[in-house]
Amino acid sequence: MKALAKTLGLLSCGLLAAGIIPGPPLLAAESVDAGAANAYAIDNMFLFIAAVLVLFMQAGFAMVESGLNSAKNTVNILFKNMMDLSLGVLLFYFIGYSIMYGDPIIGGWFGFGGFGVSMEAPEAVGGNLHPAVDFLFQVAFAATAATIVSGAVAGRMKFEAYLIYSAVITAIIYPISGYWKWGGGWLDQLGFYDFAGSLVVHALGGFAGLAAAIVLGPRIGRFNADGSPNALPGHNLAMSTLGVFILLIGWFGFNPGSQLAIAGADNTSIVMVIATNTMLAAAAGAVLAMLTAWLLFKKPDLTMALNGMLGGLVGITANCDSVTHNEAIIIGVVAGILVVLGVKMLDAMKIDDPVGAWPVHGLNGIWGGIATGIFGGHPIVAQIIGSIAIPLWGFATMLILFLILKAAGILRVSRDDEMKGLDISEHEEEAYHGFQIFSNQ
Repeated sequence: MKALAKTLGLLSCGLLAAGIIPGPPLLAAESVDAGAANAYAIDNMFLFIAAVLVLFMQAGFAMVESGLNSAKNTVNILFKNMMDLSLGVLLFYFIGYSIMYGDPIIGGWFGFGGFGVSMEAPEAVGGNLHPAVDFLFQVAFAATAATIVSGAVAGRMKFEAYLIYSAVITAIIYPISGYWKWGGGWLDQLGFYDFAGSLVVHALGGFAGLAAAIVLGPRIGRFNADGSPNALPGHNLAMSTLGVFILLIGWFGFNPGSQLAIAGADNTSIVMVIATNTMLAAAAGAVLAMLTAWLLFKKPDLTMALNGMLGGLVGITANCDSVTHNEAIIIGVVAGILVVLGVKMLDAMKIDDPVGAWPVHGLNGIWGGIATGIFGGHPIVAQIIGSIAIPLWGFATMLILFLILKAAGILRVSRDDEMKGLDISEHEEEAYHGFQIFSNQ
């Protein structure tokens, strides 16, 4: 009898575990706790994956910038991108994150919450984010803002000067203006809206790059004595094209990830809308940049189409959760045209931006902010103010920094070093060892 009872007991436990026979009903509190914990896990895993995708964008930037520049500067560009991320992670951890999301110190202008990042886990409820994954996501954005400048200064800035710039923008400049909107500062209180960073990230970096390009001056041979421009072609457009596709993929962490949650029907639905709007704007930007360049230059230009795709992505970033699919296409169309016109504008002003950082990120960052008011239903006056304030902050602060570095004699490499290439003159390394690289740049 004991053996039979034991056998029946084991059998009933197995049937219960398999769900064939019902167990005792769960208490309501137990069911709610399980659902909340699952939503917490889903939201945090979603943001973790988004953070990894945004971090992967660093690879895209490195490939785009190096491919669009001379082979003799490849190591230098790759090195700068690596240090943007590495220095940025440490500085944003110790001080930048706290400035951007800290307690108000000077009204809505400046915040601070102490050094480092708290790692205390919140209540396991959907929508709550662990500080560690929130930091990981936010630091990827900070690194993106910093690395935009790398391509704009390619081929002529000293490595030490670039490290100083990268440290300053990541630790201080980006967090302060980021606080104005995402930390609850004065722009946020005004009603300014920037969902994923057309202004907070891209316009800031684009206008910082414009300031750097102006202070540095053009590369040797970029403009003739009469001011007419000379093309200095990139050495590897296959690399640049792959880089743009990597950036496109990474943007699906950048924009959908900025919803910060995916658990629940409402969050899931808006994430899917954001993702589709992102793709539509990117495609429209690429097509219209191709057509605009074809019309102006009588030939379809790959680099313009690549930058047009990136311009469309920048333009939709501020408003991807607020516009319809058709409106996303319109935003991309305008962005693609602006990229080509922006490049022409820089040539007319004899400003050398080797990768088009300002047309892509600066000009289209402003367009994204304005488009958010036109199509997204957000207050247009607040959008205009934010679309002026953040670019002006990035340009003015970085202009001062680069002028100081120039006065100190540590901004630009010598003419001989520039002709030799920064890979050899700055690092004594070659990206393509065994090949003799000849260049007039």
